[in-house]
This record gives sequence, structure tokens and C-alpha cells, in this order.
Amino acid sequence: MGWLDGQVALVTGGGSGLGRALVERFVAEGARVGVLELNSDKAKQLAAVLGDSGVVTEGSATSWADNRRAVAETVAAFGRLDTFVGNAGLWDFGTSLEALPAEALPGAFSQLFELNVLGYLLGAKASIEQLRRTNGSMIFTGSNAGFYPGGGGPLYTASKHAVTGLVKQLAYELAPEIRVNGVAPGGMPTDLRGPAALGLADTAFGSMPVDQLMTRMAPLERPISAADYAGTYVLLASRENSATTTGSVHNCDGGLGVRGRKADAALMQDLFGS
Repeated sequence: MGWLDGQVALVTGGGSGLGRALVERFVAEGARVGVLELNSDKAKQLAAVLGDSGVVTEGSATSWADNRRAVAETVAAFGRLDTFVGNAGLWDFGTSLEALPAEALPGAFSQLFELNVLGYLLGAKASIEQLRRTNGSMIFTGSNAGFYPGGGGPLYTASKHAVTGLVKQLAYELAPEIRVNGVAPGGMPTDLRGPAALGLADTAFGSMPVDQLMTRMAPLERPISAADYAGTYVLLASRENSATTTGSVHNCDGGLGVRGRKADAALMQDLFGS
């Protein structure tokens, strides 16, 4: 018996990274899963792996038509929708305001906010009718950058603070029929890319020494994989275990927000020795 037996979820950006880990964990917990995935190769590979447990829609999370089609194809395959997971996103690779070229700033802002914020709104709107029928839930992928500075540059940090606002506003608007929550992961080696306007469309977050960074920076002092974050999404999707939870963003970033004195001590050690 799984926590999500008999449920149906729809995940955006489920072809790799955190999204792929969510799809795999949801299936393991008894759910059947629809996926909206932009990359054709990832979509085909995932469809082959999922078989009868999933349906994959090729399309963009920033397209209203593609979000509607993903909901329709998921419901056509499995008869219902219980959870919408807004997950597809971009990172700005920590580009500071001073380092952002003025001529590229409007385009980078548009690309990042279009996927990280508008994409969630479009998917949420497309799924409302079906989720209301099942008294379902929405879960949005936030970030430690939605709570603290330093998890990205100003574009990413602002977009993830906006996600926190979406969670609270939509929880207010859609209660009591639909619960709305968020998950705020920390770093993990994935294929997460950056905005094309900054020349980062072909740069993957996983190309950085993420495991070393998390081991060094987070109080838990260990590498964290995408799969390590999936349990929080399962918890929030579970009616039995999160029946009273809405309007919350669950921070599961390895303790980055409380690293304070420990990080300071390590820095002092590097600078001045023992």
C-alpha cells in the first residue's frame, strides 16, 4: 500500500531532474502520473519507462493550450486528477544585478518569470476544474531562494518569492475544495538550465560541483539528490497525511537557512586557520 494509491497527478517538467524523481516516487506510492515535458527526447524516453503508469504530453509549461492538453490527456487516460505539481523552471546561475547586462535584463526577466511563475499559474488554472471534482491539491516547487538571499541572483530569488505568494493567494482563493502548498528544495545535481537571454540555455546546474557545495554549506553535510526531496511532495499530495495543510511552503533545503554560525566558522577556518 502506498500513500497515493488510486490517485492521479500531473507534473510539469517531469522528464529529468527533480520532476523525474517526483514522477518515479509518485508511481512507487501507487499513483498514475501525467507529465508535461518540453524536450521531445526526454518525453519519449519517459513514456517508454512509464508504460501504463503514465501519459506524457509534449509541450511547454508556458503555453495555455499545452497545459490544457496535458490535463485533458491525463484525465482521458486515468479518469481523474488529484494533484497538479508545478515544477518546470529556470535558474539564473546566481547572476548578480551588477553582472546582468542591461540590454539582456528584460529578456532574462521575461524568460525566467514566464516559466517560474506564469507557468505555474497556467497549469493551476488548467487543472482547477478537475481538482475541484476530486477535492485535490496543487504543489509548486519553490526554493530556499524563496526564503533567503544567496540561492540565486535577483531574478531567480524574486521569482521564487513570487511562488511563495502564489501558494498563499491560491490557497486562499481555492479553499475549501483544493489545497495549495509548496516545497522549497535546496541544491541538487540536475539538468536545470538558465535563460537563453543570458546565454545559459545549454548550461546545466549539474555541471557545477553541487554535491561538494551542499556538503560544505548545509548543516546536514551530505550530498542531496533529487529523490531525497520527493517525499515532501508525497506528503503534501496525500489526503490522509496532509488533510489540514494548505497555504504552506515546506522548506527541505538541507538546513541552508540555519547554516549561519557553522558556515561562518568554516569561513574563518579557511581565512585564518586554527
